This record gives sequence, C-alpha cells and structure tokens, in this order.
Amino acid sequence: MTISSSSASMELRTTGQQLHRRSWAEPWKIKMVEPITLTTEKQRTAALSEAGYNTFLLRSEDVYIDLLTDSGTSAMSDWQWAGMMLGDEAYAGSKNFYHLEETVRRHYGYKHLIPVHQGRGAEHILSQIMIRPGDTVPGNMYFTTTRFHQEHAGGQFVDVVIEDGHDLASLHPFKGNVDLDKLEHVLKTAKRVPYISLAATVNMAGGQPVSMANVRSVREICARHGVPVMLDATRAVENAWFIKCREAGYADKSCAEILLEFCSYTDGCTMSGKKDPLVNIGGWLSLNDDTLAEEARNMVVVYEGLHTYGGMAGRDMEAMARGIEESVQDDHMRARIGQVEYLGGLLHSAGVPIVLPIGGHAVYLDARRFYPDMSQDDFPAQTLAAEIYLDSGVRAMERGIVSAGRDSKTGRHHYPKLELVRLTIPRRVYTQAHMDVVAESVEAVFLQPKKPCGLRMVYEPKYLRFFQARFERLGP
Repeated sequence: MTISSSSASMELRTTGQQLHRRSWAEPWKIKMVEPITLTTEKQRTAALSEAGYNTFLLRSEDVYIDLLTDSGTSAMSDWQWAGMMLGDEAYAGSKNFYHLEETVRRHYGYKHLIPVHQGRGAEHILSQIMIRPGDTVPGNMYFTTTRFHQEHAGGQFVDVVIEDGHDLASLHPFKGNVDLDKLEHVLKTAKRVPYISLAATVNMAGGQPVSMANVRSVREICARHGVPVMLDATRAVENAWFIKCREAGYADKSCAEILLEFCSYTDGCTMSGKKDPLVNIGGWLSLNDDTLAEEARNMVVVYEGLHTYGGMAGRDMEAMARGIEESVQDDHMRARIGQVEYLGGLLHSAGVPIVLPIGGHAVYLDARRFYPDMSQDDFPAQTLAAEIYLDSGVRAMERGIVSAGRDSKTGRHHYPKLELVRLTIPRRVYTQAHMDVVAESVEAVFLQPKKPCGLRMVYEPKYLRFFQARFERLGP
C-alpha cells in the first residue's frame, strides 16, 4: 500500500503452517471520558453557515469528532495530572522551570531554555533577535505562523525543500528533506542569511519527515557558511520515529537516542509544547549561543513573562516536563503513529486520494482530486473541509490557498502546489472506532455524485487569514 513506518498496525506470527494476525492495542487504558454528541444535518448546516464555512469558527460543542488540530488537544496521563498538583506558582524561580529545563537538556540537548506561552511566542522572539530587514531565511517548506514572524521581522522566506515534498505521487520516505543544492545556492547568493529554518516533519507537505543523513548534511553546509540551523522541534519525536523505521542504521536505536542525535546537528529550536510534549498550553525557545540566549531572556520578559515562567503556570511546566518523558517512549510513539497509519490505510484502501507516505500527525486529503474541475480561486480545500463537517460533524482543517495567504509585497494570493485538507489526530484521545467513522464520512464525500461549486471569501483578516476568514457558497 504505502511505506510502513511502524509495526503498530499488526504483527504476523506463525503457528505450524498457519499465519495468524495479531492485533495491537494502545499502551494506555481510559480512566475518564468526555461525552460528545452527533448533531443532525440541519444543525450542522446552520452551525457551518454561522461560522462562515470556516471550521476554525465552529463552536466545539457543535463538533462530533474534532480533527482540526493536534495542538493542545492531547489527553494527559495520570502522571501528568499528578504533577499538576505539584505546581510551584512562585513568580520567580519556580522549581518546575528547573525541572523542565533539565528535562529539555537531557532529551533535546540544548544549553539554554526560554519558556513561552506557546510555539509562536518562540517564533516571534527568535525572529526579532536574529532577522534584520532584507534577510533571506531558507526553510524546508513554509509554515503559516513561522513565515509570518520571519516576514514581520523584515525577512523573506525561501523554500528549499526537495521537489518530492510538493509531489503527492512521490513515495520518497523523507519528503521533508532539504534540497542541498538549493540551500547552497541561497547561502551563496543571498545578501544575508541569519539562519536556516528546519522543520522536523513538514506540516504543509503532509507531516513528512527529515532524514538523519539530510540534517547532518545541512549542518555541514551551514557550518561552512557560518549560518546557524534553527529547528522547529514541534514534532521532532515523531520525526525520530520515522528515522527509526525508515533509515538504515537506526532500527535498534530508541526514539530518545535518535531525537538527541538529530537535535545535536542544530543550534537551537522553537517548540510548541502542545504537540509532542502532550500538554494543552506552553512552549519554549532553546539556544546554545550564550549571547543570543541572554537577548532572548531579555525579550521574553517584555512579551511573555519572567524568564523562569514565560507565560506558563508552574503546574503547566511540570506537566510538560513529564509529557516529554512520556513522548520519547517507543511504545507511545508506536501507537501514536500507528493510529494515523490506521486511518490513512482505511482511506487509501477505499481509493480516497491522500498524501503518501502517510505522515506523522495527520492524514492529508488531496482536495484537487476530490474536485478536479474547481479552480483554486474557489478554495477547493476549504470547500472539502466544509463538506466533511456537513456529512458527519467531523472537523478538519484547510491546508491550501487560504492557509498560504498573500504575498506581503504584491498582495496577490500565494498559489501552493498542494491543496490539502488535514485530518489531524489528537494524541491519546480517540479510539479506532472513531477513525472508522471518519474514514466512512470522507469516503462518502469523495463519492458524492453532485459536487459543490466552491466558496467565495467574504471577509479576510489582515494576518493569518485561515484562522478567521469567512466564506459563502458559490452556485446553487
């Protein structure tokens, strides 16, 4: 079917002459539940119209299965909840900060830790202290908030991901890799490059990983040019799992070992603790350079909070430190990636067009193949996300022309090659039965004989429009 990244989906054992399938199960059991309700089609139609056909503007209570994002939507463990009771809420010098700092150093390897309220806080501070007007920032495909902060600081983002990253048909196992020739060209021709922005698993390409060989080569090239490597480590543990499963020489290494080596080829990172570290809020900026770290600490006091809490409560820092410990466990990551593979496998087997290989945190639908006659200016991915919600109450996210935004200089739409809808799986939240419901709904929408005409944007905010833009239907 596709390149398998784990053995989580099944294990085959032989007994005599027979071949038996042995199912796998999540490495946890449910201790508390949150009721959810399936609304009627009439209710969903009214809710979507009120939300301006933007799934971000739907009320949570109107959603049945919420696959909008994996950001801050994880279920915390009993050990994390126990840690919440140990929150030291001192304004300065919380013991939870020092526990978090020690945990990040041990598993990610960076020298300095600057806590922030979430990942974009780290992106803002990093951009402000490193980017000057006119700078060029190469990266392996843009991400919405990352590029915004780079441009807001006066920089220009340049995409240096390999061409396979833009190719839905490619089965390259590391479609998030940096094209080394493109990188060399930027470093030789740009007036000034403050750093390379490297994402571990590329969100906009379908959650695609970066190989260890590639990050090692990126490090070597950047070192020759005196350019730091800054990592978006939001899903770096998921990236480590793909390296373990797909790259020669790493099958016998643990996720924790692979993560530490991967980060060793970089000079710092931004982190949204709301993803891999299994918490609902928080993040950090890590740096190895003493001077940069001091500048970042000074700025975090202005924008986030004191340098020993950075917008987080002590209890949140404790939960994050414990979440990091859980996130690097192989059993956890096997189940986490396994559930994504399960949903992707159901859809692929049904003939639904998805991004292959299946990524780490989500299954991505190819909206162009759902609606081959729809112009990109009519927002096919936004339309598809709306249709899935109308069918089943499943909330997904657009990752196409709306997310790409406009060119900051010309004001024209960016036209990305990929027009995708992201079915994002929260960690430790839904069961396989929920994935079955999602797959059946997506297949039903794909097979709809009468296709929608698309959408018209009727309200566009100034920044990051995909969060708040409003639309109305085109045609009857």
